[in-house]
Amino acid sequence: MFLEIATTFGAIIGAYLATRVPTSSLAVVFGLVLLYSAYLSLTAKDHLVEEAGPAHSWADKLRLNSEMPVKGGWQSYRVHNVGGGFALMSVAGALSGLLGIGSGAIKVLAMDRVMKLPFKVSTTTSNFMIGVTAAASAGVYLGKGFIEPGLAAPVMLGVLVGSLIGANLLSRANNQTLRYVFSAVIGALAVQMIYKGAAGKL
Repeated sequence: MFLEIATTFGAIIGAYLATRVPTSSLAVVFGLVLLYSAYLSLTAKDHLVEEAGPAHSWADKLRLNSEMPVKGGWQSYRVHNVGGGFALMSVAGALSGLLGIGSGAIKVLAMDRVMKLPFKVSTTTSNFMIGVTAAASAGVYLGKGFIEPGLAAPVMLGVLVGSLIGANLLSRANNQTLRYVFSAVIGALAVQMIYKGAAGKL
């Protein structure tokens, strides 16, 4: 919830700017950043508690350090670079509001690469945060008449089914497989953003 402060604020600002800022060039730049991020995620290794070093002082004060279930018990982890992660969450929220995309990819990268959280913790925490971030910018869009509720309803049903399936698969998947899938997804998103930005379709 601490990181939600940054993403919600960013989403509101991004949604406000969406009707005032040309987004085509921004989409191309964002797509290139995502391609590089996909490469980083694909080549990254899991963070070991012993190798990651001591937790950030803010993590201790905010009680962000925790543990996750693993086969045969529980594994503790420590949170690093809280300030950097908070800043990237603001960027993720703003991009979500500006470009109308899910900011989960940026959130996962912020928690995985900057805050050095376990990959499964990064993905599941991002999933939890998406609803709040989307709701913040959706209120602005709805007020301006950019959302068609009749179209959104069937799409939400499909997302709900897919998220339930994904949540069940997550507990059985290993981290490297998840990284391959994640890199493929954000790579496809990057190509789409670059194409739409270059074609002026945003």
